[in-house]
Amino acid sequence: MRKAVSVIVRGRVQGVGFRPYVYQLSKQLGLSGTVQNNMDGVHIVWEGENAAIEKAIARLSTEKPRLARIDYISSKSVAVNQRTGFRIIESDRDGKSALVIPVDAAVCDDCLDEMRDPHNPRYRYPFINCTQCGPRYTIIEGLPYDRPFTSMKQFQMCSRCRNEYTNPMNRRHHAQPTACASCGPELSLLSMNGQTTAKGEEALILAVQALEAGKIVAVKGIGGYHLACDASNLQSVERLRARKQRPSKPLAIMAPLEHVRRIAVLSREEEALLTSPAAPIVLLNKSAAFSEYLPELIAPGMQTIGAMLPYLPLHHLLFDDGAYSYLVMTSANPSGLPMLYKDQQAVDYLSGIADLVLTHNREIVNPIDDSVVRVSSHAPLFLRRARGYVPDPIQSLENVDGIVALGGQLKNTFSLGRNHQIFVGPHLGDLSDVRSLDHYEKTLSHLLKWMGVTFQTIALDTHPLYSYREITGKWPLPMVQVQHHHAHMVSCMAENGLSEPCLGIILDGTGYGTDGAIWGFEVLYGNAGQCRRLGHLRYTPLPGGDRAVREPWRNAAAMLVALLGDSGEKLAEQLFPEKREALPIIFRMAEKQINSPLAGTCGRLFDAISAILGLCRVSTYDGEAAVRLSEAMDPCGKPVAAYPYEIRKKEKLEEADFSVMLKQIAEDRLSGLPSELLIRRFHETLVSALARMADLAAAQYPKSKRRIVLSGGSINNPYLSSRLYDRLVDHGFTVYTHHLLPSGDGGLSLGQIIIAAQWIKSGAGVLHNGCANFEK
Repeated sequence: MRKAVSVIVRGRVQGVGFRPYVYQLSKQLGLSGTVQNNMDGVHIVWEGENAAIEKAIARLSTEKPRLARIDYISSKSVAVNQRTGFRIIESDRDGKSALVIPVDAAVCDDCLDEMRDPHNPRYRYPFINCTQCGPRYTIIEGLPYDRPFTSMKQFQMCSRCRNEYTNPMNRRHHAQPTACASCGPELSLLSMNGQTTAKGEEALILAVQALEAGKIVAVKGIGGYHLACDASNLQSVERLRARKQRPSKPLAIMAPLEHVRRIAVLSREEEALLTSPAAPIVLLNKSAAFSEYLPELIAPGMQTIGAMLPYLPLHHLLFDDGAYSYLVMTSANPSGLPMLYKDQQAVDYLSGIADLVLTHNREIVNPIDDSVVRVSSHAPLFLRRARGYVPDPIQSLENVDGIVALGGQLKNTFSLGRNHQIFVGPHLGDLSDVRSLDHYEKTLSHLLKWMGVTFQTIALDTHPLYSYREITGKWPLPMVQVQHHHAHMVSCMAENGLSEPCLGIILDGTGYGTDGAIWGFEVLYGNAGQCRRLGHLRYTPLPGGDRAVREPWRNAAAMLVALLGDSGEKLAEQLFPEKREALPIIFRMAEKQINSPLAGTCGRLFDAISAILGLCRVSTYDGEAAVRLSEAMDPCGKPVAAYPYEIRKKEKLEEADFSVMLKQIAEDRLSGLPSELLIRRFHETLVSALARMADLAAAQYPKSKRRIVLSGGSINNPYLSSRLYDRLVDHGFTVYTHHLLPSGDGGLSLGQIIIAAQWIKSGAGVLHNGCANFEK
């Protein structure tokens, strides 16, 4: 029986070879009709035998292209019109967008084979791509995703590329970045005064020679500039660290898979991530042979190394031609500032840092950093969600249409709501600098335009000094202010499809509390509609505020004296003899609370222990003290007993007091006990205390059904999160963790947008001031 249907497919179905796939499927099954990109997805009209149409619809999901993701398929009968043949027709840009922007993807094996084939027209072409790989998000100027709305519009295709582009049976059919050496982007090598010294193949050869000679080369990639040098050349690595003023922060390395296997221990899951189309940086455990291949200076004092595979054709050429096996490949931008992605930016900022700039003339429209992930039982997957994953949407149980959540101050991401989809933006870093704030505003405005979102409501953190408050005045819209840790909790709930009230343990470094203190060690109960604080860490002063975060010894000294009095002063003097003259000032600031905000956070507790143990007394990068503390412990060591601690009731809240633990750790340090043992006991104490606080909370709120979510930046500590997860399970809890977004502030905006949606749905309206959603 002959039939005709109209099919709408939504998801990541544009820019991934979906129309050619539908064309080929239709030909195989003898179906007539059309396929078209529209602002709300891909529209298919099929006419033919009913059985063939049913088979085609079933095969859409099971045989989709490598980069496609289908979220929704609908079909309805239409009039049979005796259609003949099957055609791909021109895109329709009318209507409201419901599109999913395609993500950037690592070069595929087919393209690599062609690039390495001397008989192929694209032999050694560093911008080879097809529908299954190459730039997407980073080159888009508008939707739907067609070449005239990308930065490839300036390159007129040659006849050979045009034939491939228009041939539905070719894997480059409507691959928008399709190009070759005759008609596409070209490499250039720049001196540090901005002069072009070579182009094309010569630029590549000279860049390889420079890397082999130990020089530092700025390399323009898919989303911005990296600084590259021979990772096995100690002098080159020392030079890079000195010039970039980055003395100890671990450097990411790039290498072919066989070389990564030599310097790291790889699980099946880790190898799958490395070789995936997203090709993120994966944090791996160093192998016993690490030092045979790379200097310790790559990741000093660390048990782990961040590694990624070459993911661009250009990267593969650098390794194919070079005598080196490993390259440092670290972001070229200043720490916390936006990606460098324009030639003049690179020349201006990197003068005195890089020796040469290897660039190209394909414009980066939307800069994006590398994603960073880690495989660990019960710990979050993402440390940074960016290239290869952004801007894939997250499905929401709530209607979030028109809500924009602004995120946090550090490790910022924002979120946009469209119907039941939430688009979490790229990692934007620290918004304290005016350049970061400007980049933030531009990126937000760009995505709002693409998504066709009508901006109706703003969700933001309650912190009164977050930088983005400077620009909210440009948007005279209702605002819902969301308490920081409530947002963390709901973010994890949303990832796991939870809407009924549950418990939450939120561990992080900084979050503005409703009492004016700095929170970050929280036991909560609630959902998106409301939330109660049930427990926290005993407050101690932070002398100098942010300075105490940058100099953890200050935090440690203040914590010792605040919790232990005179004996704490003596311990601090013994632990920090080089600070003898400064300590009385710290003690007085803490006692009188002079420029010393009160804080009770997991991050600052980690900092204090790290400083007491001599691991990190002055941080050179965000989170260094906590990272060094966790890295200094063998995660496979023997079980140990917890230090003593107290959980007491104070103002109807459970308060964790680690005074005795702090005293014993200080005394154990001074007596010469191994730091590894003390760190393990410290972690065990936190886990024990948190499990006890969770039990008390579950008894108070049996409607939680002992469901609990774990969130906050400190949950990124794989040992802490795994031990806490296992202990809570032993206590009868069902435990939920992050798996779609970072547990730190990179996931904050997801919680904000869900809370705002619930607040609006409740009919309570929105508030311009105050904490709309947090009940103390």
